[in-house]
Amino acid sequence: MQTKAMTTFAEQVNRAQHEAMKADPGMLAFGLGLTDPKGIFGTTSGLGEAFGEQRAFDMPTAENGMTGIAVGAALAGSRVLMTHQRLDFFLLAMDQLVNNAAKWHYMFNGQMKVPLTIRLIIGRGWGQGPTHAQNLQSWFAHIPGLKVIVPSTTDAVANQLYSAIMDDSPVIFIEHRWLHQQQCEQSQLVSLDVPSQPVRKHHAGNDFTIVANSYMVLEALRAARHLAQLGIGVDVLETCELSPSHWQPVYESVNNTGRLLVCDSAHTSFSVASEVVSRVTENCFSNLKQAPQRMGYPDYPEPTSVALTKHFYPTADNIVNSVLNTVPARVALPDGKEQSDEPIRPHDVPGDWFKGPF
Repeated sequence: MQTKAMTTFAEQVNRAQHEAMKADPGMLAFGLGLTDPKGIFGTTSGLGEAFGEQRAFDMPTAENGMTGIAVGAALAGSRVLMTHQRLDFFLLAMDQLVNNAAKWHYMFNGQMKVPLTIRLIIGRGWGQGPTHAQNLQSWFAHIPGLKVIVPSTTDAVANQLYSAIMDDSPVIFIEHRWLHQQQCEQSQLVSLDVPSQPVRKHHAGNDFTIVANSYMVLEALRAARHLAQLGIGVDVLETCELSPSHWQPVYESVNNTGRLLVCDSAHTSFSVASEVVSRVTENCFSNLKQAPQRMGYPDYPEPTSVALTKHFYPTADNIVNSVLNTVPARVALPDGKEQSDEPIRPHDVPGDWFKGPF
């Protein structure tokens, strides 16, 4: 039997950068650790060798200064990709991003372009703690002039990153490190040449709508498979781009099911989930059968210890229980079994396949 060719999320992130550098000979790529042997979790490996140190290079630990260089280079006509191993470290450069890059197109009546993409890596596990695991996606989504892309699956991430790099406006690209070793078949990859989809449907059902992004898409899909065993059909939609202007598929799904749970990969209050719930309430109120629900992190910083993190992050079990609180199971599992057939995994890693780093 012929073995199917497989690829990982990290390999596809790497591929998108190589293809973009080939497509635009003037493009620059830099970041702390970009040319390190580990290549930022393997996502930047080979860029320096393929395109030379004038175009792909390491940078000093000077996030604000280097972001200023990135913005200036983009304004001068270079396409720029900047990568940070932690979103938390990029906070030093918020002034450059918010008061410069995001505003330029508007302030100059559309005559100025800022073709800048900033990769920010997030994620938990192995004691990341409060200053190494934050997902501040709603901060960036709040700023007019910034596009925010939050990938979740291997098949589409290269398409999404390539589209972001080729955009002539600033893009924030937020990757969860638990996704980097996620696999799919090469034959399933979305072509780089097609426009990236702002909203993707991963699972179909008529009883409940679950909206998620980033790593929570995987937890939502685990929950949907288990709920299907109980006779409950769930729509699982991924909001890849955090812009309400693209959320019509969400409204259509909720108008059909009448029920909504939004699974956020960040703190629940003042979140992307809050915005989805607000927009759904405004657009689908007459078809709602119950109040929309949110699920995310509690309102305190991410803990470091294993004991404290165990109940901090929502999982597929939490999603299943939330749905079952309003839609009773229609099918009884054998021997009164309530849990999913999916293998049990440690709560601080996505699965046994996860070997790090960090």
